[in-house]
Amino acid sequence: MGNCGTREENAVVAAHAQVQQLHLLQHPAKNALADKKHARSSSDISDPSTPRKIEDAKNISIYNDVIAFTLFELETITKSFRADYVLGEGGFGTVYKGYIDENVRVGLKSLPVAVKVLNKDGHQGHREWLTEVNFLGQLRHPNLVKLIGYCCEDDHRLLVYEFMFRGSLENHLFRKTATPLPWGSRMSIALGAAKGLACLHNAQKPVIYRDFKTSNILLDSDYTAKLSDFGLAKAGPEGDETHVSTRVMGTYGYAAPEYVMTGHLTARSDVYSFGVVLLELLTGRKSIDKSRPSREQSLVDWALPKLNDKRRLLQIIDPKLEGQYSIRAAHKACSLAFYCLSHNPKARPLMSDVVETLEPLQGGGGSGSGSDGAGQSSGLPDYRGQRRLTGNNVHFRAIPNAKCSPAVPVCRVR
Repeated sequence: MGNCGTREENAVVAAHAQVQQLHLLQHPAKNALADKKHARSSSDISDPSTPRKIEDAKNISIYNDVIAFTLFELETITKSFRADYVLGEGGFGTVYKGYIDENVRVGLKSLPVAVKVLNKDGHQGHREWLTEVNFLGQLRHPNLVKLIGYCCEDDHRLLVYEFMFRGSLENHLFRKTATPLPWGSRMSIALGAAKGLACLHNAQKPVIYRDFKTSNILLDSDYTAKLSDFGLAKAGPEGDETHVSTRVMGTYGYAAPEYVMTGHLTARSDVYSFGVVLLELLTGRKSIDKSRPSREQSLVDWALPKLNDKRRLLQIIDPKLEGQYSIRAAHKACSLAFYCLSHNPKARPLMSDVVETLEPLQGGGGSGSGSDGAGQSSGLPDYRGQRRLTGNNVHFRAIPNAKCSPAVPVCRVR
């Protein structure tokens, strides 16, 4: 990824020191013993490569803290990273399944986990590891994958996440053996992913995700969508800055055109990527598919002219969804995708607007041909006159929303 600078690195060091100090404060006897024996200097405590001792985490809930695991502990829970424990592989490295409990460390609650191991031959792995620890270590939200812990021992870099039983959205949409996702599930997944992005964009210090795609949207046992893989995330512009200038990174087919051309990154770049994923949910097609005729290989190029045309719009809906949705719901979802994919970044909606637009399409709101279930004949929230519905077209306000939509849970920064 691009230059993360030292801000992320310093944040990881500081966070590690804070966790260590918290544990020592909660165990004064151990603290006194450590002082007496001078077993660990202050530089040891602030060094993220210093392994934490097992007894330091007694009675500390894994749901409140990011745990510094030892390499031995992670080898134990993955059976020495056995091949049949592999969940998947990516640019960062290999992901293994595991299970933590009190047998691993006293005080840990029983929990299945996913352990991601840095590929030592990768060029960007360490920086991406730092970025993930920095962002996911601070952010908590129901639609972000929870970072449980990490390991930074010698040249080993690992991350431990909550285990997501249903795997990636990509597999559910495009794997040939997968059961087709119903319309209701697709709209629910779109809403959950939108809430995750809205949380990042509306955080006290905004975060740009930069790699929003179906393979990075994971599903739990209830098909709740959660964003994962924050290795390419960037801190958003601050003060009078309008964008972040960075080396172009991401995935072909999802990246916003202005970002690809200029390297100027904004929250609206994520909105474009969301539009691509929403289009994949609506059509059942991949963003880039070389197996299709040349004119249909780029999903956006193929679908965009039809999205705002009532007569052709239903031609792009996944044929596997026949009879599961109302024409009205399809029009609204396609109209939302159309605006998210605008080549003019300022014409794209905010992610908080996207959340509010998707809310009426959940449950009964997406299946009926009349009211949306919220008592509004238009099927869209009022937004106090800042957005109007004309026919099936949604007009979004161009000015930022001063506060997060009530539909978006508050993003807590620890």
